[in-house]
Amino acid sequence: MESITVVSLLDVISELFSDEISIAVSNTSEYIYYRPSKRIDLKIRRGDPLKDGTIAYKAVNTGQKVSEFIDRDVFGIPYHGMAVPFFHDGNIEGCVTAIFPSLTSGKLVVTIKSEDGWIPVPFSQVIYLEAKEKKTFVYAEEHSGTHKYSLQEFEFLLPKDDFIRCHRSFIVNVNHIKEIHPDTHSTFILTMKNGDRVQVSQSYSSYFRRLLGF
Repeated sequence: MESITVVSLLDVISELFSDEISIAVSNTSEYIYYRPSKRIDLKIRRGDPLKDGTIAYKAVNTGQKVSEFIDRDVFGIPYHGMAVPFFHDGNIEGCVTAIFPSLTSGKLVVTIKSEDGWIPVPFSQVIYLEAKEKKTFVYAEEHSGTHKYSLQEFEFLLPKDDFIRCHRSFIVNVNHIKEIHPDTHSTFILTMKNGDRVQVSQSYSSYFRRLLGF
């Protein structure tokens, strides 16, 4: 174990992510690792300084997770990203950034796999998504099926005004929540309009309450 380098470890961790996601790691001032994906490459090099306006720069300077869209003015390519800072002995040491390709304009549906083929479902009709059995299940008003994308990828595909990650296994459409019930240990149970029940985990409960304003 002592011979494992940071770079080799990061290469292995990167394999856990989709081929569409680029991974960047930085200290507080510059990038120390970058793995481009097949669909998006920001041309980051090891030693490049953190640019003002990037999510990595914001995460390092705020000490908080940052998730947002960045326009083409920063790297010449528009992208969606999530940057999470890491700490040692209470001091921020850098961050890890996941970089997703920007959505093509006009995409307003989730195309799910059914028993007979594929069904395009408008975002507004999607009730919730669930990760289980190494698949992503999409539950909509009239149809249900699976999709090849992970929940992490869906976080950047779905409209942020309507969809919220509430559990490591669930993303819900807030327009389809019928009731919110308190559960044990600061968690919640959501009753959806179709009658299904979805859990809000403790790690997402504060975030969920803040976004819904209660």
